[in-house]
Amino acid sequence: MITIDIPGNRKIVVKYLVLDYNGTLAIDGKLIAGLEPLLNQLSEQLEIYVLTADTFGTVEKELAGVNCQVSVIKPDEQDKQKEQFAISLGKENIVAIGNGLNDALMLKSAELGIVLLQAEGAAVKTLLSADVVCRHITDALELLTNPLRLKATLRN
Repeated sequence: MITIDIPGNRKIVVKYLVLDYNGTLAIDGKLIAGLEPLLNQLSEQLEIYVLTADTFGTVEKELAGVNCQVSVIKPDEQDKQKEQFAISLGKENIVAIGNGLNDALMLKSAELGIVLLQAEGAAVKTLLSADVVCRHITDALELLTNPLRLKATLRN
């Protein structure tokens, strides 16, 4: 569990990290270099879930060394599937990270939604649904390992 008290805003207490895969953790189906140790470090404090359509069919192989649970979602209404997953965990306990249009509802419903602007870009609707924008997944994950950065970004 990670607790972040944001002055003039709110106290965030999260138990779960819910991540998109392609465009977030992976580019063209390949896990971004250097993420495995960072994700495993975070898994000591948070339960990590990866939700994906698995477009490239590589998620299981690429995340084999990461302490996380992977859920492959169905082709229809992916945005609603991701949102329902967040709700099932208790959305007030979630940090969600994604970039695609199918991540917008998940980010909006999470206690803390982070959108990424990496190689795949980000959907405008998803950008507007997030609390924080990061330029790279390592920046987003390091907000959780260094929560004072979030205080600086979200304080009122």
